[in-house]
Amino acid sequence: MNRTTLDALKAFPDQLEAHYAAIPDGFTHWAPPSWEGVPSEALTALEQVCHVRDIEIEGYHVRFHRTLNEDHPTLVSIDTDALVRERAYGTADAAAALAAFRAARAGTVALIAGLTPGQFDRTAVFEGYGPLTLRSLVHYLCSHDQQHLAGLQWLLGKIDAARAPARG
Repeated sequence: MNRTTLDALKAFPDQLEAHYAAIPDGFTHWAPPSWEGVPSEALTALEQVCHVRDIEIEGYHVRFHRTLNEDHPTLVSIDTDALVRERAYGTADAAAALAAFRAARAGTVALIAGLTPGQFDRTAVFEGYGPLTLRSLVHYLCSHDQQHLAGLQWLLGKIDAARAPARG
């Protein structure tokens, strides 16, 4: 696995925490009037943190293990909107969600760092992505991370615009 991707995966917990901390007080549950143009799922700042935690644990951990231990499995996508509702993301404790994510990501990085070249070449099919290798899956996880940093930056832009004085 290339060093750039591994370094990005390792750095992401700190980046996620910093981006979440940049959300102004009173805006962690805020949603814009329109989600048009959002580069991630249409989730509030707190919902994004919970989503990243759950996708790491119930999405990517499961996908990695299935790809390593099964012969060409089909990997399912997770219904984000259902998780938001079922788990009441809006009532979650952000510090606990960030801590759980940080621990889960440490496990992900340890797993990836210990893989052999042959393990990275194992194949699967991922709903919505098609055929892939385990190496591909690592890149998709890194891409998912970047989408959520972009989503938080997008929210910051919308928050700033909503707080700006009206011009006539």
